[in-house]
Amino acid sequence: MWSGYRSRFSRYIDRMSPFQIIVLFYLSAAAISTLLISLPFLHKEGVSISFIDSLFTAVSAISVTGLGVISTPDTFNTGGYFVLMFILQFGGIGVMTLGTFVWLLLGQKIGLKRRQLIKTDQNRSNFSGIVRLIRQILMIILLIELIGAIILGTYYIQYFPTIHEAFIQGAFASVSATTNAGFDITGSSLVMFQNDYFVQFVNMILLTLGAIGFPVLIEVKDYLSKRENDFFHFSLFTKLTSVTFAALIVVGAFLIYWFDRHHFFQGRSWHESFFYALFQSVTTRNGGLATMDVSEFTTPTLLIICALMFIGASPSSVGGGIRTTTFAIMVLSIFSYARGKSHVSVFRREIHEDDIFRSFIVICTAMSIVGLAIVLLKYNEPQFTLMEIIFESCSAFGTTGLSMGITPDLHTGGKLVIIGLMFIGRIGIFAFLFILRRNSTKETYHYPKESMIIG
Repeated sequence: MWSGYRSRFSRYIDRMSPFQIIVLFYLSAAAISTLLISLPFLHKEGVSISFIDSLFTAVSAISVTGLGVISTPDTFNTGGYFVLMFILQFGGIGVMTLGTFVWLLLGQKIGLKRRQLIKTDQNRSNFSGIVRLIRQILMIILLIELIGAIILGTYYIQYFPTIHEAFIQGAFASVSATTNAGFDITGSSLVMFQNDYFVQFVNMILLTLGAIGFPVLIEVKDYLSKRENDFFHFSLFTKLTSVTFAALIVVGAFLIYWFDRHHFFQGRSWHESFFYALFQSVTTRNGGLATMDVSEFTTPTLLIICALMFIGASPSSVGGGIRTTTFAIMVLSIFSYARGKSHVSVFRREIHEDDIFRSFIVICTAMSIVGLAIVLLKYNEPQFTLMEIIFESCSAFGTTGLSMGITPDLHTGGKLVIIGLMFIGRIGIFAFLFILRRNSTKETYHYPKESMIIG
């Protein structure tokens, strides 16, 4: 009987597309995480969590968002912290990456079906070097987290009463920052370190390494390890991603300072203003960690932050949003069209027409989804301002985790909308669109083409 059920399940899985299987895996991971988070022995004495709050926290963790309806340090004990770190690791690196690592440990062969799933989960265009890619991602991310945990744990000894607590805080902070999760066990994010520029600098480095993209990290590693007589050149993806990522940080920091220079930054020293603006620009790109209450910013600054959260991190990283390359291709396409060019080029390379088309599909779909979520939230949560709703929606979709403080007060319907945004932001727009899509078939005919009036 059991073998019959397993056989039918296997046939059902075989009929699913890689995108549908990835979504199923993330849904399963969210369900298992909800169960783990609900376990009483992981909570502090006398603390209980409702199902909807457990589900919200689980999806927030598996999508490495960081939006919370409960206080992490007031709810979980040390065992709960480690379980939460595992979920953050699982969500940040990706279900197929860790799944492949387990398969390799068990000595199983990575077949074509599994390679297809890895390719889909990591946004790869081909099967070349898939298993090697997984090994490198795990090695690099775990090494970054280990170094971050040692540095922060050692430094935190001056802040916490025991070495044990200092290193637990350091380990959790390192994992949370590297996976861009935004969770914290201090109870106030990084507000207690708002004048400690070393802690902020280390966290900005970890946030950037997690969000810039695994292919970029791997190429940098290969470049640093090459011999002097070896020829090496960075891919177009790494060049475009790195330049866009850096430009968004610089422009974001400048705009945040400029729009609030007569409000939040008034009367502050240059170094306070610099670190506040810079850290805010970095963390809006998916980090979710905060050194201040973002509700203190003016509306123009909040809108800039919403735009940065909507763009999000780079493809094949721990972050969400429409991704940096999507935004870069859109900007390049607009400038190329305005200059009368029929193609889009950058760094002496032309962008493929399919990538341009896909970029605009992602942007339009994302705007539609976030727009619908804003309407639903405003309808169901009329007690909050439109700015608060927009901010929370962009934060959820970008899997950022920054909040104006309204998340714990949302009703069940509002929490479900935010859960949906966090989930879509993590799996990506294309995975969401491909859930119901069948395998493509070759068209045998075409209709006559006719021009339309545009604009």
